[in-house]
Amino acid sequence: MKLNVRWTVILVFLLTFAWSGGRLALAQELTLHADPAQSQVEFTLGDVLHTVHGTFRLKDGTVQVDPAKGIASGAIVVDATSGNTGNDSRDHKMHKEILQSDKYPEIRFTLQKMEGRLAPSGNSDIKLTGVMSIHGSDHPMTITAPVQINNGRTTTDVHFVVPYVQWGMKDPSTFVLRVSKEVDITVHLVGSLSARPAS
Repeated sequence: MKLNVRWTVILVFLLTFAWSGGRLALAQELTLHADPAQSQVEFTLGDVLHTVHGTFRLKDGTVQVDPAKGIASGAIVVDATSGNTGNDSRDHKMHKEILQSDKYPEIRFTLQKMEGRLAPSGNSDIKLTGVMSIHGSDHPMTITAPVQINNGRTTTDVHFVVPYVQWGMKDPSTFVLRVSKEVDITVHLVGSLSARPAS
């Protein structure tokens, strides 16, 4: 009987220690600093003749998350004036008539909430909820982010669709050339991860 009680006490102690350790591991705020030189935003737009591929440059990206509370803040900022498809006339039309990038030079995703468990290393799948600000309008958005963390280096490739015509931008379609009213976006982020005790 005494032996059983002793092992019960030890088991409770070990479980309590493990549970506390898990909470301590989560009780920290994580900050991702994206590296614009290694990161890139790619977009794909289909039309009846062929598919248009292009890129944007990342301007800035700093994201703070508190995994224990599910809180996220910060923003991913894209330089709208950097949009490039490799065709000068098409790019001129894109910037002047659709993006109006001289008037709206930034595309910004501001974070508000995180769902899922972000492991300190290895692979994680999380959901980020926030607001996409583009062409002078704000749009609620939730994206799934597969995150890889290795020795403080963080990478993620996020894919989502922007219904740009529905969001108030001009439809570039003509009577002859029909263009998709949605554009596929892939954001490739590479950066460093730092941690500090949660407040």
